[in-house]
Amino acid sequence: MQDFSQLKQQVHQNIGRLNELPSETEGLIRAAVSIVIIPAPTNNQAAILLTRRSRSLRRHAGQYALPGGRLDEGESITQAALRECEEEIGLTLHDNQVIGVLDDFVTRSGFCITPVVVCADAGLTPVPNPGEVEQIFFIPVDELAGAEVDTSESKNDGSLRDGFSIMLPTIGHKIFAPTAAMLYQFREVALLGRVTRVKELRQPRFAWR
Repeated sequence: MQDFSQLKQQVHQNIGRLNELPSETEGLIRAAVSIVIIPAPTNNQAAILLTRRSRSLRRHAGQYALPGGRLDEGESITQAALRECEEEIGLTLHDNQVIGVLDDFVTRSGFCITPVVVCADAGLTPVPNPGEVEQIFFIPVDELAGAEVDTSESKNDGSLRDGFSIMLPTIGHKIFAPTAAMLYQFREVALLGRVTRVKELRQPRFAWR
């Protein structure tokens, strides 16, 4: 298990070598999510924050997600990611805590999502906004680094869960693209130092809406 400060430096160096791949955004809704690296409160081990969305939401209710949402008018990607972090999970983060961004991911529902990697300070405690977030999970970076991924696709294009997934023991089952794709690229690039693209990874049908 790495020292938190060493991990932060490693992630910064690895993401700096990525040269993120932007997408054509015409006709798409721009959105940003935060991949927040934070010491877990139980053991101080470096972890990534993952949420389960409120079941009362109109879109993607009950699904696992990174904190984030669409850009407000005049907002930058970073501003939107940090604002959504505060609104959804009560973390006030700042520009100087942003490490970098990963590739845009275009969803079947018409969003172009940019993941923003942020390093939170020790001692900060996320608190879910019950109108948006049902639960917050701390996914250990060691778990993410070794997580099993599934790129298989069934021959049935109508299969509800036909798409890229990653198994997270902390959750207890698989999560799917787009969230899984963004976590996978973070794992490959930031943690393992591999230049890996995820643009072509498929989403299951339940995530299209």
